[in-house]
Amino acid sequence: METTVLKDAYVFLCELPSQSVDLVVSSPPYFIGKEYDSSREVEDFVALHEKLSSQLVRVVKPGGSICWQVGSHVRENIVVPLDALVYSVFSKSKEIHLRNRMIWTFGHGEHARRRFSGRHETILWFTKGADYAFNLDAVRVPQKYPGKKHYRGPKQGEPSGNPLGKNPGDVWEIPNVKAGHVEKTDHPCQFPVALVQRLVKALCPMDGLVIDPYMGAGSTGVAAISEGRQFAGCDIEARYIKIARARIKALQAGTLKIRPLDRPIHVPSANDAVAQIPPAWRARANIALAASR
Repeated sequence: METTVLKDAYVFLCELPSQSVDLVVSSPPYFIGKEYDSSREVEDFVALHEKLSSQLVRVVKPGGSICWQVGSHVRENIVVPLDALVYSVFSKSKEIHLRNRMIWTFGHGEHARRRFSGRHETILWFTKGADYAFNLDAVRVPQKYPGKKHYRGPKQGEPSGNPLGKNPGDVWEIPNVKAGHVEKTDHPCQFPVALVQRLVKALCPMDGLVIDPYMGAGSTGVAAISEGRQFAGCDIEARYIKIARARIKALQAGTLKIRPLDRPIHVPSANDAVAQIPPAWRARANIALAASR
């Protein structure tokens, strides 16, 4: 099943049957000035989540998950960590529990001048109930030291790691979608398919239902369908619905370009032109060094 509709997120959730969803993955608007974001204050953000939270909990199956991806709001170099606000609202429900606060880190973004440049956002993973779906083996990554062995005990001399790989941990380095990224569309805040693929593989059973009430460019739908799951999502902007549907159609036709989750982060060679220090920079550095002596 694949459903994409032009609809308000709250209305979309209200129309879903109770306990029908295996996994929610979404990134809500958070007053950063985009044309689809009507909120401008922290209070608006909190009010939105207070409105949504009961419906999110209602539609998720026992054992299902909610993965909520947000960044930070910055105004006049004052930072508000939005995941803290999300947690303060969602944690009021006795039915859901926070399992992880994943850090999504990336190498590029806006450069700050009076604070350290922001290079991460967060994903809060909540589950409904104490018994929940989690397939670690589906998302293991290569061992750093596959030849490491037990040095004592009954398994002395045998490999100590898991042959399927290690737990990927809660810090994920995945390139964000900027100009030149193979997945880039006209959506201003698009997240990479790989970010969602790991969540889908680990938290949703095969043929289970994944939803995204703030679908945007459809990355959640692409990830879900590419991994053999069902998908339903909505957005209030018709042009983004059009983009999402085109991407899903291209995926089903085998023509959509996606950056693989296991592709290493590009590191330029020392011989690449972009890795060369401009002569003027060297001269400036030498002058600054001499002045500091």
